[in-house]
Amino acid sequence: MKRAFILLCFLVTAAQAFSQDADSLFVRNNYEKHEYRIPMRDGVELFTCVYTPKDQSKKYPMMLHRTPYSVGPYGEDAYKTVLGPSKYMMRDMYIFVYQDVRGRWMSDGEYDNMRPQIDGNKKKDKDQIDESSDTFDTIEWLLKKIKNNNGKVGQWGISYPGHYTAAALPEAHPALVASSPQAPISDFFFDDFHHMGAFLQSYLMAFPVFGYQTDGPTSESWYNKGWEKIRQAGSMSDGYEFNMALGPLKNVTEKYYSEDFFWDQVVEHPNYDEFWQKRNLLPHLKGIDDAVMTVGGWFDAEDLYGPLNIYKTIEKNNPKAKNTIVMGPWSHGDWYRERGSQAINDIYFGDSISTFYQKNIEMKFFKYYLKNEGEMTLPEAFMFDTGVKKWKEFAEWPPKDIPAVKLGFAENGKLLVNEEGDKNAAFKYTSDPDHPVPYTSQVEGVTFTPRRFMTDDQRHASRRPDVLTFKTDVLTDDVTLAGEILAKLKVALSTTDADFIVKLIDVYPDTAQANPVTPKNVTMAGYQQLVRHEVFRGRFRNSFAEPEPFTPGKVEDVTFPLQDILHTFKKGHRIMIQIHSTWFPYIDRNPQKFVDNIYKADAEDFQKAEITVYGSSSVEVGAKQSSLEVPDELELYKK
Repeated sequence: MKRAFILLCFLVTAAQAFSQDADSLFVRNNYEKHEYRIPMRDGVELFTCVYTPKDQSKKYPMMLHRTPYSVGPYGEDAYKTVLGPSKYMMRDMYIFVYQDVRGRWMSDGEYDNMRPQIDGNKKKDKDQIDESSDTFDTIEWLLKKIKNNNGKVGQWGISYPGHYTAAALPEAHPALVASSPQAPISDFFFDDFHHMGAFLQSYLMAFPVFGYQTDGPTSESWYNKGWEKIRQAGSMSDGYEFNMALGPLKNVTEKYYSEDFFWDQVVEHPNYDEFWQKRNLLPHLKGIDDAVMTVGGWFDAEDLYGPLNIYKTIEKNNPKAKNTIVMGPWSHGDWYRERGSQAINDIYFGDSISTFYQKNIEMKFFKYYLKNEGEMTLPEAFMFDTGVKKWKEFAEWPPKDIPAVKLGFAENGKLLVNEEGDKNAAFKYTSDPDHPVPYTSQVEGVTFTPRRFMTDDQRHASRRPDVLTFKTDVLTDDVTLAGEILAKLKVALSTTDADFIVKLIDVYPDTAQANPVTPKNVTMAGYQQLVRHEVFRGRFRNSFAEPEPFTPGKVEDVTFPLQDILHTFKKGHRIMIQIHSTWFPYIDRNPQKFVDNIYKADAEDFQKAEITVYGSSSVEVGAKQSSLEVPDELELYKK
């Protein structure tokens, strides 16, 4: 079986190389490229590439892609090798438009991360601009200047371009009739650079990309300077050791990123203050009446929060909008690539899953709304069950027809299903920031962001004394967990602060066999597959804007949501929950002594914490989270 799979991989690779050559030739033979500088209402000009079909016998809709990552290659004789969201849409013929956002690459202006949205009634001054106004002005210009357009525009993008797609929805141009935010960022305090207020130290290498202003339009990258500086910190072959050697985050400020404006913003705004709140896109997603298809990956280590919450917010605020969500077995942006076999780390999900999405979901969506072709048969929610490895359709998300499940904790590491936990039990561990729990079982080098660990084997963590591990008996029937997850912990600390990581894990039976992607050094028998996780910075338990220290010895509630799930734990498997307080270097180390600003903590502030989790704690899946009490500044969590 293994030899056959290797041969299959070789054939797939060869086929992909042939396909890439054919795609590049198709672009050259069927499209003409032109470059423009499109003026915005404040006079700033944005560099834009437009690929138009050579066949001018009919009119075409336009597909817009706005990005901070370059629309290159630059020059009217230099062509992209593939256009649009997929090669299938490229062959279906659209006018494809690519634009460098303001302050990036060949565009004028100043760059701003997650530029705050400005409500329409405040845009009376031409200098009051945001991503929505830039998109509006771009579309207005394109409609007038680009020949043979049919008056309809679609927009798409993955990751930051996904955010720009979502940010164009408020007060959208009337011609923008179909939008697909894919892996979109919605709020930098909960997406990408932070999770529930905790800093993702694994993102350190990203800051030079986002934290330097350029002197003007440029086709050359500017971020190598920042990378070269931090690379001097040591060998980058082992991310755990590299980040431990950095010491407190204040060392990063002093030694490496003193000139990085985005790093400075993160350091100076450790709480969910006005700076972050006004960059939250969700409150602005109102008045939307066009078609929206939000796409995400269940194993996206970067942007899982964004697609789920953008979809839910649009659904709540815009009852007339055609609002669809698609969640597949992908890491960040995997749906854009077809690898033949879809796998995350050691877990295999099936073949040609991205091709199925591109042809049967994405292409149909844009074709229907932009060309008036085909039928709109997409369900409200097209979701992949990552346990049984099948697509499922739902009339609403979260679904109401799948029973809620409550998981409780008992002595001897027992996890209870729909039974109350042992209220008299107390489970203790010592969290030591000098010896943090690794986020992965593998040695990973320093990267832009980790991805494989989202399905990683958790046996390495189960064996640690600073990780609480609870598991059910062997399941006698399939158990499907679907919808929202709420961790409700009752805890006591010996110190004044700590983080809490809650992980939901699928434990494979001892009879589990290797799958087509299983490495020789990995056994699937007893594999503890990470399915869902979240980290919560304990100081924010009552407010993300006004953190509070814990009182040592006092029992307190720490309640927080994990991201949604659709996973069937199959008969013969077990459900496992792990709880711990460090997860390094994915998450930065909490000193566990309350300090005003963790980014400025000294080495002597870091201390061990004796942490107790009480048996009255629980993890609830599928129930509406009406019991979650949240501060006023977080309207997005109110049910």
